[in-house]
Amino acid sequence: MVWTVRSVGLTAAGVALIGGLAYVAFREDPVPVDLIVVAASPMLVTIDADGQTRIREIYDVAAPITGTALRAPVMVGDRVIAQETVVARVEPVSPSLLDARSRAQVEAAVAEAEASLQVARFELTRVEEEASLAQMQFDRTQTLVARGVSSITQLESDTQALAVAQAAVAAARSRIAMAESTLVRIEAGLVGPEDPAPDAQCCVELVAPISGVVLSVGTISEHPVLAGAPLVTLGDPSDLEIVADVLSSDAVRIGEGARAIVERWGGAAPLEAVLDRIEPAAETRVSALGIEEQRVDVIFQIVTPADDRAGLGHGFSVFLRVVEWESDAALQVPLGALFRRADRWAVYVVQDGMAVEREVTLGQRGARSAVVLDGLSPGDRIITHPSDAIATGTAVVDRSTL
Repeated sequence: MVWTVRSVGLTAAGVALIGGLAYVAFREDPVPVDLIVVAASPMLVTIDADGQTRIREIYDVAAPITGTALRAPVMVGDRVIAQETVVARVEPVSPSLLDARSRAQVEAAVAEAEASLQVARFELTRVEEEASLAQMQFDRTQTLVARGVSSITQLESDTQALAVAQAAVAAARSRIAMAESTLVRIEAGLVGPEDPAPDAQCCVELVAPISGVVLSVGTISEHPVLAGAPLVTLGDPSDLEIVADVLSSDAVRIGEGARAIVERWGGAAPLEAVLDRIEPAAETRVSALGIEEQRVDVIFQIVTPADDRAGLGHGFSVFLRVVEWESDAALQVPLGALFRRADRWAVYVVQDGMAVEREVTLGQRGARSAVVLDGLSPGDRIITHPSDAIATGTAVVDRSTL
C-alpha cells in the first residue's frame, strides 16, 4: 500500500513537470513594443517654410545727369543721415575732343559769326545816323509849324519818319545781340575737355534721402554714368520684414493676422512675426526635385524688438513656422501610432499586458502628432509604430523595461 501511494505521487509529479515544460516550450513570448501615455499638452499645427529677410523700404540713389561719377564717398555698411550725408558726386559730361576737320569747320563758323557781328555794328551806325537826321528834321518842322510857316501834314510825315528811324536803331541793336550770342555759341564748340568753361559747375552732390545704412555701391571708382544710372542703395535695417515662398494651397489656409515663429536666424531665442499680406498672384516655380509648383510670396512683419535681433540684416535666411492652429491642452497621439482600419483610424491600447485595437476620431493634424477627439482618455497607454506581429489579444511588454 505504501508503495502504491509513492508511485502515485511520483507519477503526479512527473505529469506536472512535463506539463510545465510543455507550457514553457509552446507559450508565445510577449512582443516588445514602444509605449507612450496619452496626455493633454500644448500643440501647434504649422506651415513650415524657408524665408528671407528684407528691408521694407529700399532707396536707390541715381545719377540726375549724364556725366562722370566721382569715387564713392561712402562704403557698404556706412551709416548715413537724411539730408546731410553726401552719398555720391557727379560731374557734368566733359566736352568731346575735335578732330582736324571738325575744328576747321568750327573755326570757319567763328570767323563767319565775327563778320556777321561786324556787319550788324556797321548797320547800327548807319541807322543811328538816319535816326539823327530824322530827329533834326522833326525838330525843324515842329518849329516851323509853331511859327505857322509849315503845314501839319509835313509835321506828321516827319514824325512817322522819326519813328521808323528809331525802330531801325532798335532792330540793329537786337541784331548785334543776336550776332554776339551766335559767336559765343560757336566759340563754345572749340572748348575741349582740357579747357573747361571758367564758370562750369564742379559737380552735383547727392545727399541721403533717409537715415540708415549703405546696402550697396554701384561702382566705387570714378566712372562715366548716364542719367538715371543707380549709384547707391540705402535702407534702414531696423525696418525688416520676412518674405516666405509657400505653396498656394498652403497660403489659402493662413488666416488674417496669423503669427509665425522665426527659427534658425542665428540667435538663441526664436523671433515672433505676424502676417502682413499675401501677394495676390502666384507663380509657377520648379522645386528642387524638378516638380512645377504654384507658389506665392507671403510677407510677415517682425514684432520682436530690434534690440533682441541684433545682427539680423537684409537678405538673411530664416525658417518660418506659420501657426495654422494651436491649443494649450490638446489630447494628442503620435502619427506613428495611428493606422487605418477600413475607413477609420485606430490605435492599439495596452490593457492588462494585452494589445487591444481601438477606433479613434481625429481632429487637427500636425507634422508629428494628431488631436484625438474621441476614443481615448488621458492616461491610456498606446503602442507607437505597431508591427504586423501586433493584433488584438497579443501579449506585449514595454521595450524600455527589458
